[in-house]
Amino acid sequence: MYYYYDSYYMIGYLLVIVGAIIMALAQMKVSSAYNKYSRIENSRHLTGRDVAYEILNQHGLSDVQIYEVKGHLSDHYNPSNLTLNLSSEIYHGTSIASLAVAAHECGHALQHQEGYKPLTFRNMIVPVCNISQTIGWIAILLGLFIGKSSISWLGVLLMSLMLLFQIVTLPVEFDASSRALSILNDRYLTEDEYPGAKKMLTAAALTYVAAMLSTLLSLLRIVLMVMSRDRD
Repeated sequence: MYYYYDSYYMIGYLLVIVGAIIMALAQMKVSSAYNKYSRIENSRHLTGRDVAYEILNQHGLSDVQIYEVKGHLSDHYNPSNLTLNLSSEIYHGTSIASLAVAAHECGHALQHQEGYKPLTFRNMIVPVCNISQTIGWIAILLGLFIGKSSISWLGVLLMSLMLLFQIVTLPVEFDASSRALSILNDRYLTEDEYPGAKKMLTAAALTYVAAMLSTLLSLLRIVLMVMSRDRD
């Protein structure tokens, strides 16, 4: 029994290390792409805010307010109050990267406008996932502490909802980037500039894939922990 307990824990820690490496590589790739294309100005000298404003108005979304927010790449669309929030470097930036990020966030606004089902489902499960993650950890630790694997398995089930959230996030992010690239290619970027925007958004999308894989590996580690206690 000790052999299984020890080997399961060793495999679990290895999975966490692999997950951390995957995340680090994804972050390095997106940082590299951003650093490169944030130095290349678009030929029309438009800012991220300019492009966001035009895209929203062209699609009948004049009620969506654009705000400048603090933080590095803290850009996001908030469907609850219809705001498009752009970090200062994107809001004022005239680089290819600034336009790509701003257009991507507009892609989320367009999804919301048309009732894009993956986005609707993701927004619906956010509160449940946030609560389930906390309760899940409590259930797992309690079950392991008192030796009740059934409680721990319930915790694993609750924790798996976060993995579901990240899986649903993938089509949402890829679709937003696809919409952004289509708009940028049609109206805002030249033939030479477009590949840079595509590389930038592809690298950003990979971070969501990496996050999903990291969460999966962490969940497998927890499963191994509970299985090892069942064998003990």
